[in-house]
Amino acid sequence: MEDDFRELYVARAAALRRTAFLLCGDWHQAEDLVQVSFAKLYAAWRRVDRPEPYLRQVLVRSWIDETRKPHRRERPSADLPDGPISPGSSFEDRELLKAALLRVPPRQRACLVLRFFDDLSVADTARALGINENTVKSQTSRGLDALREIVPTKELL
Repeated sequence: MEDDFRELYVARAAALRRTAFLLCGDWHQAEDLVQVSFAKLYAAWRRVDRPEPYLRQVLVRSWIDETRKPHRRERPSADLPDGPISPGSSFEDRELLKAALLRVPPRQRACLVLRFFDDLSVADTARALGINENTVKSQTSRGLDALREIVPTKELL
């Protein structure tokens, strides 16, 4: 049991951390979410048949729970960008996309991240979020529309 859990952690922690970061936009919070997800998996290890989908589901649900806490709604704005964002490089494109994702509502963001960054199917995304497939489709569509409003397509090269 311990070895299987350790192998899963080594194999999936980095990818799960990336997913968590795309959801919350903060590396420290992403690390906390991954840690919580693995702790919950460890507690339920003997009952879980498919640990990877379970981990993803726990991660997303933990993140949604965090977004409901009052202190998470505060957004400091003391740091202003040095200049206008010009998405000429892939790094700048990623930063622009990350900032845009943070402005998309949480459920839509979760659908976008799981579908397009984690490359999950509609069915797998629905299982991870605990919603039906039609909801995944509509939330993904709305999320893409929201992204298009935030960042016009011509800005992303």
